[in-house]
Amino acid sequence: MAITCFIRYQIDPFQREHFQHYAQAWGRIIPRCGGQLVGYFLPHEGSNDIAWGLIGFDDLAAYERYRATLRADAEGRANFAFAQDRRFILREERSWLQDVSGTRELAAQVAAQVAP
Repeated sequence: MAITCFIRYQIDPFQREHFQHYAQAWGRIIPRCGGQLVGYFLPHEGSNDIAWGLIGFDDLAAYERYRATLRADAEGRANFAFAQDRRFILREERSWLQDVSGTRELAAQVAAQVAP
């Protein structure tokens, strides 16, 4: 059973560029530590203070291995410290979702078929 950690961030809209920098760093860190980064998303229209991050794992054991690896990762620790120092994340909520079988892979397959 694959699972996805769905993270909802309330951010300071006046520090949007700091969150973008933070998210881009996770783009390098998360895969290196064993997570399957689905993506980070900034607000575009509507609410200007809600951002999202989605990270996939094969199961909870894979998530626990990821957490242990992440704690030992110097760039990961530095990225957490960056967020704490700049205070652009006002609130963070995590939900755990069970992937519907085949849908994540299907999206990637369809995208590959459509690409020129």
